[in-house]
Amino acid sequence: MNQVVAAHPNQVLHVVLDNLSTHKPQRNRWLARHPRVHFHFTPTRAAWLNLCECWFSILSRQEVPAVRFTSPRSVRAALDRFVAAYDPTAAPFEWTKREVHPLGLKKYYSQLCK
Repeated sequence: MNQVVAAHPNQVLHVVLDNLSTHKPQRNRWLARHPRVHFHFTPTRAAWLNLCECWFSILSRQEVPAVRFTSPRSVRAALDRFVAAYDPTAAPFEWTKREVHPLGLKKYYSQLCK
């Protein structure tokens, strides 16, 4: 984040993060020293947002890999171009939740190796 802030002096930065506990320190002295940076967190238990992340990944690789926008209108124009080109061949993303603990949780650490 220090590199991002240094690369964008005098700009307000909005950063979207998931709810991983390491993204939310108890006393955030770094944010206090960087008032131009604002963190926004995705909702807890919103795994379906990973599909949105897939779409934005495709967008960033195909349409805007190294583009600097000068206005909201130019962002909208780039998004519209991408959607017009992407939609004819787009296929739905399939979201499935895999079973994380098929054998159940272990009560004690010593049971993990059994």
